[in-house]
Amino acid sequence: MVGAVSDQPLRARTTSVEQTRALACALADLAVAGDLILLVGEMGTGKTAFAQGFGAGLGVTEQITSPTFTIVHEYTGRLSLHHLDAYRLEHLQEVADLGVAEMLDEPAVMLVEWGDAILPALPADYLEVRLEFAPDEDERRLALTSVGSKWFARWRALAEIIEQYQPDASC
Repeated sequence: MVGAVSDQPLRARTTSVEQTRALACALADLAVAGDLILLVGEMGTGKTAFAQGFGAGLGVTEQITSPTFTIVHEYTGRLSLHHLDAYRLEHLQEVADLGVAEMLDEPAVMLVEWGDAILPALPADYLEVRLEFAPDEDERRLALTSVGSKWFARWRALAEIIEQYQPDASC
């Protein structure tokens, strides 16, 4: 199943920052060591809020903040969490310089904000969480896509969680 990609993304809708965090918290229950999650979306769509909820779901008690200027924050929970922000990275070599490959070998989960910007430097086995603005100011639309076999194997469990956050039929 190497190279497996979910045919259709799972779609969700949240109506507040708290609900985005709650969805991410629920998804963290499925996380295993070595997972890579790419958070993709425009500035302000909730990537850091998602990371905060995901961290809470892993049992992280520290405040999770955007690593925009420090590039990587590390947190301890039931699994360690590496929170990377690729927004300021200008060259793919910087990914290697940061030790991302080594971090992915640790018993940890890696969340990468702006992950699509460094995709060529990452393994082809990840969950993409795309966050988008919606008409209502606090509403966000999310699309989850599995690339590779790790998350694809948990697709049914992911779908059950996402079911609680279904967008309206008009979306």
